[in-house]
Amino acid sequence: MHTTDLKQSDSITKTFWRFTIPAIAAMIVNGLYQLVDGIFVGHYIGAEGLAAINIAWPVIAVVGGLGLMVGMGAGSLVSIYRGEGNLHKARSAMATGLVLALGLAIVASVYLYCLSASLIGLQGASGLAHGYASDYLMVFELGALATVVAGALPFLIRNDDSPFVATSMMVVGALTNIVLDYLFIGVMSWGLKGAAFATVLAQLVSVVIGLAYLCSSRSFLGVFRHKVKLSFADAKQSLVLGCSSLVMFMYYGVLVGFHNRLFAEYGTPVSVAAFAVVGYLMTLYYVVAEGIAEGMQPQVSFYHGEKSYAKIANVAKLASLVSLVAGLAWLAVLNVFPDVVIGMFSSGNEALLQQATLGIRLHLSAMYLDGLIILASMYFLSVGKGGKALGISVANMLVQFPFLYVLPKFYGVEGVWLAMPISNIVLASIVLPVMWNDIYRQKRKQFALTHAIA
Repeated sequence: MHTTDLKQSDSITKTFWRFTIPAIAAMIVNGLYQLVDGIFVGHYIGAEGLAAINIAWPVIAVVGGLGLMVGMGAGSLVSIYRGEGNLHKARSAMATGLVLALGLAIVASVYLYCLSASLIGLQGASGLAHGYASDYLMVFELGALATVVAGALPFLIRNDDSPFVATSMMVVGALTNIVLDYLFIGVMSWGLKGAAFATVLAQLVSVVIGLAYLCSSRSFLGVFRHKVKLSFADAKQSLVLGCSSLVMFMYYGVLVGFHNRLFAEYGTPVSVAAFAVVGYLMTLYYVVAEGIAEGMQPQVSFYHGEKSYAKIANVAKLASLVSLVAGLAWLAVLNVFPDVVIGMFSSGNEALLQQATLGIRLHLSAMYLDGLIILASMYFLSVGKGGKALGISVANMLVQFPFLYVLPKFYGVEGVWLAMPISNIVLASIVLPVMWNDIYRQKRKQFALTHAIA
């Protein structure tokens, strides 16, 4: 992000799209890892395979979340230092983030080895679904390094002023995943284990591209071309800032696990598979909302370092409008053409179609609010208020549990579907006013200070 561009007020919208479009593209590409796996698994393995991959996902979410935590935390710190004009500290934060990613990858491997079997059992998995999920996670025990580093690198590179490179490495990885999914699942019939191998190898390709960029002369900070010292303070701050992103990722994983358990209890194995399909469809909006938030982050962090709070308000307004419009548009498509979108994951399973359609009508009815909640968490992370960002992420998870406990007792499967939209309405009514109050309080403070000096 070039300082000269950001000094001009009329460049705010242009800069927003410059970072947001690649960020959305990158997140969509990242979402394709899951989506493509779901399409191939649904058509080649069936409902049991869809249920299994949905059971494995909450377990693997922690691994992906560790990479996201490092990328968002260290990336935000890099942009804040750049906004202050301190490139030496920005390089130190970048190098510290890379080392953190390597260390947490080891932690992730140990976590999967020790806990994956127990976490599968807690979700009520049995029969083929249990075996498929175990096969899937066993591959990630060995490939956690690729998963964590691939999760962190795009955000570090984006804050190195290279959103196009960050997007490109993920596009190449996604295309690799599609080819390998076809080869391992469709041709070689490796089942869920093949889907896992395809994902890990594709992530490894992304990592190689990202590291090649950071070692090249194209890297703005040139972290490998300058002497840098690792900073314990930067490591701690990166974890604090990025913790909300980890919790947000874990929140989704934990809630998927709870939903899996409740659908197994109140419904049938097809209900779990239908939830997997609805989850994939929600992911297509979720990654767009996440991309909008992540595209906003470097700009807001820079303006925060520059103390340009009026510009932060303009960026937050634009990001909120784009997120809201995207959510409502996708919700309209899903409700008008449910057969078409569900058909991507099924070969004529009528029971799956009926239950997934019900899920679209109920479960996704307020998903656009989830995008605004993500935006609020990212705003606080971007301005260095990691505690508030973490609080929003934790609240996003905790607020659903009472509804998940009560509603199924009265409404059965429909109650499970309804828990998320109701909790989104409750949380958004609290979080969004808090975010806008913070933005305008800073803006008013700056206005008063400016006029006092004048």
